[in-house]
Amino acid sequence: MKCASCKMKTKNMCDKEGFDCTGGKYSLDECLEEENKPFHRLSGCFQAVHGNNLSRLDELIMFAKNMGYKKLGMAFCIGLAEEAEVLEKILSQHFEVYSACCKIGGLKKEDYEIPKVNEEKTEIICDPILQAKVLEHDETELNISLGLCVGHDMLFNKYSKAPVTTYAVKDRILGHNPLAVCYSSYLRKKYLNKKYE
Repeated sequence: MKCASCKMKTKNMCDKEGFDCTGGKYSLDECLEEENKPFHRLSGCFQAVHGNNLSRLDELIMFAKNMGYKKLGMAFCIGLAEEAEVLEKILSQHFEVYSACCKIGGLKKEDYEIPKVNEEKTEIICDPILQAKVLEHDETELNISLGLCVGHDMLFNKYSKAPVTTYAVKDRILGHNPLAVCYSSYLRKKYLNKKYE
């Protein structure tokens, strides 16, 4: 499937019978499982009830409250420590909030054959698996990913026992706004012609 480049633009296309451009090739049994229904229901409900007037933070808080979650976990990058502190203050008004910084395990780069920026210093790598384990120990019911590196975010999602939502992604160049590439004609042109080895 190549939905992103599809000319039919099916995102809002439906008729009385609904619209399935896959031709019914895939089972939707998982969508009907009771444990999954609240996720669909709440996600779809926000726009129907509130239009496009909710921020990501509004939706996160409302979702967690409606799901009955009491304990939230936050796995954050050290580079977004200030943002994590602000987010924790806001969320703590509604939930018990636990957090785990990416450097929590103190893993040394040389032990993992990772090149160092400065050979004279001890450099620590992120430990997303430990972040997931720490939040599991705290018995969080929903985990929030905040600015984890590409790859580390995947490991955190893989090892998290609680469902994970992404609040923000890391983008060191574009101020944590990777969609700027899509919105800026200059950046779009740059990346459409950029070569990688």
